[in-house]
Amino acid sequence: MTFVIGQNCIKCKLTDCVEVCPVDCFYEGPNFLVIHPDECIDCALCEPECPVEAIFSEDEIPEDQQEFLELNAELADIWPNIAEKKDAPEDEAEWRDVAGKIKYLER
Repeated sequence: MTFVIGQNCIKCKLTDCVEVCPVDCFYEGPNFLVIHPDECIDCALCEPECPVEAIFSEDEIPEDQQEFLELNAELADIWPNIAEKKDAPEDEAEWRDVAGKIKYLER
């Protein structure tokens, strides 16, 4: 099983989760993070670290975010690995409660 990053991360891209990952399975895009499903060891350390509750275990992805399982796998193969925490985007607080952020995902 793997963990998946959902739409709450889009435009927030907080990296608290990256720091606790023992296998460095996070990958970074322009405004979103993903977890590589083949590298995730299902340790669950990242889930409670996410300030915007964007991380789900594979079997607990909300119905309206099922597409993120495939998106995480696809984008993890093309984006660079991230293993250290970075500063949050300056406008992340403005995006925390925005719904339907998939349309803002930058590849």
